[in-house]
Amino acid sequence: MKKPDLLCIGHRGAMGHAPENTLNSIRKALELGAPCMEVDVYYVDGHLVVFHDERLERLTNGSGYLCDKTFDYLRSLDAGNGQQIPTLEEVCGVIASQACLNIELKGPDTAVPVAELLSKLIDRGWDKEKFLVSSFHHLELVEMRRLHPDIKLGALLRGIPVDAAKFAEDLDAFSVNPSLDCVNQRFVDDAHSRGLKVYAFAVDHREDIARMQSLGVDGVFTAYPERVLQNYSQGNARDGWGH
Repeated sequence: MKKPDLLCIGHRGAMGHAPENTLNSIRKALELGAPCMEVDVYYVDGHLVVFHDERLERLTNGSGYLCDKTFDYLRSLDAGNGQQIPTLEEVCGVIASQACLNIELKGPDTAVPVAELLSKLIDRGWDKEKFLVSSFHHLELVEMRRLHPDIKLGALLRGIPVDAAKFAEDLDAFSVNPSLDCVNQRFVDDAHSRGLKVYAFAVDHREDIARMQSLGVDGVFTAYPERVLQNYSQGNARDGWGH
């Protein structure tokens, strides 16, 4: 019997198994067979660093605001199990086109340096179809569209707007990425009617994974890629977003 389709996106790598957004987390997602994964990016002291929080305390042995620090200080910190805070280029080096990558623009003014890095990676042989750039900061997505018209965009949101997924259509996005607790049938149907993929985030429990699939969600960001991969088909998702 054929498994139902549901795209597996490793959330910050495989954060259920290794410290989030570290190279070990990326390696674990690849080892588990995730065809896609997501990381968070800030532009700090001239470097694209992969990190989720605005502050350092939860995820490192450092303190204070990430964006106030020097790159050398950030690299001196333990981001979990002896791992450093990686750069986006290092993450891409580990993935080495083995999986698709969703880059979430977290901090301000990230679109320009990310667009520049994407151009370099594409010149080196990465398929542009393997990149998805997302953000809650929708003006950053507008800037990315201007800089890189052929890169797919994902519009992140918490809560459901009164006009459902129209805002993502207006952004010329490829996907709309809502939080798990905001997904309902009306929203999924509206997004699909606008030609948008729906990728829900922080979907870690098996019953929630099954519920998202039953609502017609196209993919889920999960800390435990194996929970999706065991029960849902990935097709040729490794070849690019939307495959």
